[in-house]
Amino acid sequence: MRFLMLAVVALAMTGCASNVVTDYNSSVVFGNYSSWAFAGGTDSSSFTSLDGTRVRSAVERELNRKALKQVPEAEADLLVSWQIVPEERLEQTGLGLGFGFGSGNFGWALSAPPPVREIEEGKLVLELADSKSKEVVWRAASRRYLNENQSPETRRELIDEVVAEMFTKYPPGLD
Repeated sequence: MRFLMLAVVALAMTGCASNVVTDYNSSVVFGNYSSWAFAGGTDSSSFTSLDGTRVRSAVERELNRKALKQVPEAEADLLVSWQIVPEERLEQTGLGLGFGFGSGNFGWALSAPPPVREIEEGKLVLELADSKSKEVVWRAASRRYLNENQSPETRRELIDEVVAEMFTKYPPGLD
């Protein structure tokens, strides 16, 4: 019974953990912003990547839900910028090997850890900047990662979920 209670508490606590971290300028009145545009130069090349199209679509949907109007960049109150920041992490896979021998209170053993491989993943970072001052007023970063092993549908779903969660924290102070 005690194990079941601990499992329920642990599950409830992991459900409360946020997959998004936000930061904002506390001196800004976010109610003054009514329009937005993607900042020029958001994409690193002349083409929009597949993930870029997914991010743009998700951002447009979420800002429309916030009743902000998309306008040309020159007329916008907020400029939206995003990037997928590459991060590397180490992952151990497989089993470690070991052997040993001994007798009584004395023995010897050798072991080798499981193999380690480097994995490159991408973290989505969104920034909203005031168009007049060109200063970032709100920033959100995902704790969930994109990687090359994900299918296109999985990538789209992950981006949609992350962007939606990011904008649950916009405008700030409504938590």
